[in-house]
Amino acid sequence: MITDHLSLFKVFIDFDGTITKKDVGANIFIEFGDRDKAYEIIYGFRDGKLTATQTWDELLKTLKDPDEAVIREYVSGFEIDDHFKDFLKFLREREIEYYVISDGFRFYIESIFQREGIEAPFFSNDLKFVDGGLELVYPYTDEHCTKCANCKRNHVVSLSGDHEYSIFIGNGNSDVCAALHCDYIFAKDSLLKYCELNRVSYYPYRDFREVQA
Repeated sequence: MITDHLSLFKVFIDFDGTITKKDVGANIFIEFGDRDKAYEIIYGFRDGKLTATQTWDELLKTLKDPDEAVIREYVSGFEIDDHFKDFLKFLREREIEYYVISDGFRFYIESIFQREGIEAPFFSNDLKFVDGGLELVYPYTDEHCTKCANCKRNHVVSLSGDHEYSIFIGNGNSDVCAALHCDYIFAKDSLLKYCELNRVSYYPYRDFREVQA
């Protein structure tokens, strides 16, 4: 039996390191670019020295002669949370709307969802393979948002109403702006540390089974 109050919830879910067990986007550049330089750039973003778009742009420069087939094969091996599909079934059975909002890239989100037989609406950046190279595309960027190239806050604000309760599930620095605009936060890793340091209320979790519970 579906209770009416559940329709008042909107669930927003990060992708890299939340749905997947590891960060797919960052690992592309660590694996195929200059590893030391990639870590330096990632730490620069973590420390607030670089915006999200600057981070991706700088990471792209570390890739030399990227091979599309090799990269696609690499990202196809990333595993998802063992309980994520059960969690989506839980939401659908209760007619709770959900959206995946990612600062990663469309090409591997689509690939991993297709592999797993998952249908979920999502918003992301894109990394396109063009003429033997790569091109970054930011269809949802916001010049005032430094935490994510795909402004997650804007998606939360536009997709949830004043009469609804918004829930955010995430793990990283790019999740901060969206999480702070939600009524309930499920956090782990860097997002959890941010909430702890800034005294933001949150629920710790390790996997989607705990979120569902």
